[in-house]
Amino acid sequence: MSMASSPAESPSLRSGPASVGAPRILVVEDEAALGLLLSYNLEAEGFAVEHVERGDEAELRLLESPPDLVILDWMLPGLSGLEICRRMRAREATKTLPVIMLTARGEESERVRGLTIGADDYIVKPFSVPELMARVRGLLRRLAPERLASTLAAGDLGLDRENWRVNRAGRDVHLGPTEFRLLEHLMTKPGRVFSRAQLLDAVWGLSAEIDERTVDVHVGRLRKALSMVGERDPIRTIRGAGYSFDETFGKDA
Repeated sequence: MSMASSPAESPSLRSGPASVGAPRILVVEDEAALGLLLSYNLEAEGFAVEHVERGDEAELRLLESPPDLVILDWMLPGLSGLEICRRMRAREATKTLPVIMLTARGEESERVRGLTIGADDYIVKPFSVPELMARVRGLLRRLAPERLASTLAAGDLGLDRENWRVNRAGRDVHLGPTEFRLLEHLMTKPGRVFSRAQLLDAVWGLSAEIDERTVDVHVGRLRKALSMVGERDPIRTIRGAGYSFDETFGKDA
């Protein structure tokens, strides 16, 4: 397998945004060296990466906070990659989540089996890392284009990821870095309800030791900055559940 370069320390069970709004990738690979290699190269490509080595750990992460794409080894301790993929396709929150299966099994019958279970792509070890990077980007462009788009828009609200700018109805909206990331995350999946814990994970990172109520403070700041008197609030509060970006925002004008 080709390698761009190698980091000095293992990223096992690491996470956090590599850049503002970076697509989140879960790497499930029990070979520590390969997991390190994949994590390093994915982060070099601008993705936010979490690496776990057991299938049961991956199952917990998928239940807590689904990423944007999963790179999933076939043979894993705790729970097999095939079983993880089967369970993902049975759940509403992950049934369309892109999955690339990694395996040492090169037989056609095994590839067919993996794809039949629900994998979107299949790559046999040993493989070229640049090829895997290309497949990751290709899947995200095809199945989750909003995760790679440089701008997001809904109604009279626009967000420019590259220039860190937000505008509404022709005026600039001044947001702090946290409010910007929060709005960006909500806008990538309109209508989806995110719990406070999920927002802490996505916006602040897993290592952040912050109380969940901090999310309420930042949502309040975001709302105040986005909406002038008489303007519709694009952020919905779902009592007892969390927050979402209103999927009907801008569609009833």
